[in-house]
Amino acid sequence: MKYCSNCGARVTSRIPSGDDRPRFVCDACQSIHYENPKIVVGSIPERGDRILLCRRAIKPRLGKWTLPAGYLENGESLVEAAKREAYEEARARLTDLTPYALFNLTFVNQVYVIFRCRLVDHDYRPGAESSEVRLLAEHEIPWDQMAFSSIRETLKRYFRDRKKGAFPLHMADIAPD
Repeated sequence: MKYCSNCGARVTSRIPSGDDRPRFVCDACQSIHYENPKIVVGSIPERGDRILLCRRAIKPRLGKWTLPAGYLENGESLVEAAKREAYEEARARLTDLTPYALFNLTFVNQVYVIFRCRLVDHDYRPGAESSEVRLLAEHEIPWDQMAFSSIRETLKRYFRDRKKGAFPLHMADIAPD
């Protein structure tokens, strides 16, 4: 951040009085600008023993595979975001959403919330952000072509849990690739 969104003056990074970490502070109007983590919401759409993956048609990680996921929008619930992202990326409609994973990615200031869910039907296809979408069994997952460490970790836990027949809520810190 270089300029104050309230008055347009330059900001400086410093620890405001009574705070414990550097913030962008406007020297002209004294506004303190807080930056908070982004929330990424996604899903593991299931159909039988297969899950839906999307090949990215956008940067970052163009051409790599991922679950349908994206940023939570203002005024949107977590479930609404998961459904919207699945539709935007794969034209997929979801049902029976159940919280599955909550991951901290402090190295990029993000929190991931992933739901397990079922595909409503087979009517899915690439959306604007995907070049390809496919229902894949575990042995078909392109592990070396996964776009993000958080998605790879989610899927590893998912397939381990599926073998056990139990899907607890996972919470963890994810390290960078």
